[in-house]
Parts: sequence; C-alpha cells; structure tokens
Amino acid sequence: MKLFLRILDRLEETLIATLIAAATIVIFIAVAHRYTTDFVVTHRTWPGAPQIYTFLAGIHLSWAQELCIYMFVWMAKFGAAYGVRTGIHVGVDVLVLALSERWRRATILFGLLCGALFTGIIGTMGASFVIGLSATDQTSPDLELPSWIVYLCIPLGSYLMCFRFLQVAWAYWRTGDLPHHDHTHVEGIEVDTAVGPTPEGVR
Repeated sequence: MKLFLRILDRLEETLIATLIAAATIVIFIAVAHRYTTDFVVTHRTWPGAPQIYTFLAGIHLSWAQELCIYMFVWMAKFGAAYGVRTGIHVGVDVLVLALSERWRRATILFGLLCGALFTGIIGTMGASFVIGLSATDQTSPDLELPSWIVYLCIPLGSYLMCFRFLQVAWAYWRTGDLPHHDHTHVEGIEVDTAVGPTPEGVR
C-alpha cells in the first residue's frame, strides 16, 4: 500500500509539473511567434524581411491557446487533489478551533467526509458525461481532439480528490494529525534556525 501511495504521489506531482512547464513553453512560443511576425511586418522593407515573414506565416499556432486552456484545466483538477493531500487549501477554522477536543475532531472528520462525498458525486457525474460523450463525434475546435478526452479530467481529478479526502480522514482518525503546509518553507533550501550572535549595533 505504501508503494502504491508513493507511486501515486509521484505521478500526481509529475503530471502537475509537466503540465505547468508545457503550458509555459507553448505560451512563450506562441507569444514570441506573434510579436516576431508583427515586428517583421512593421519592418518589411529590411533585407530578408519578406523571406522571414513567409517562413513565420507558414507556422500555424492557432491551436496554442486552446491547448494551454486544456492543460491548465487538467492541472487545476489534479492540483486540487494535491492540495488536499498536502494541506495547502485555504480554510477558515476559527470556529472549529474554538470547539472542545471531542467536537473539533468530529467536525473535522465530518468536513473531510463531506468533501469526499461531494467529489465522489462530481466524479461519478463526470464519468457518466464522458461515457455519453465518447459515443459522439464531437471534437475540440482547433486541435480537433475527441471531446471526451478533454473532459476526462473531471472524473479522474474528482475521483483522485475523493481518494485524497478519504486518505486524510483516515490518517486524522488514526493519529489526529492533519496535513499542514508551511508557507515559509521552500523545498531544496535549508535555513539554519539557530540564533547566532547579534550583529554589532543591532538591538
């Protein structure tokens, strides 16, 4: 089970990072292509400008915006599951923390199970929608991808998020600990928290 969770965690992180990197590269290339083409058109009297324009005009990147939208949607769906696992979702817990230990524990478990129920329902509805869509010939406007592939992120991301809610709820029921994200921590950078000598002149 631990091996499965480790592989799932790695796949989740790799997918999110890959989608972010790929979308950034595609956007950069599309923007660079657009402004380079505009620059060449503006300075079309320069030597070689017509040849450069002919080359750039032959590169069609009309699909770039659509692809980036799809990649960011997929990233958001799987990123939400990652947020549940790592505890980076914003939550208002003032009232929860004011409760007694017994009621606080019950409230947190209830909230986690509600999250699992909601995402499970969304995943099931999304799966039904994708199955129905797969029987049609609908495609995306620019990429002409089958529409069911585009919408597949809804059941996959929602079911993964449901699993993460159940995983966190089970861990909390056993240990009483919730995943917590330290916003001051940067992975790969170690900070020595030991207090050194006070610099001269600083009080």
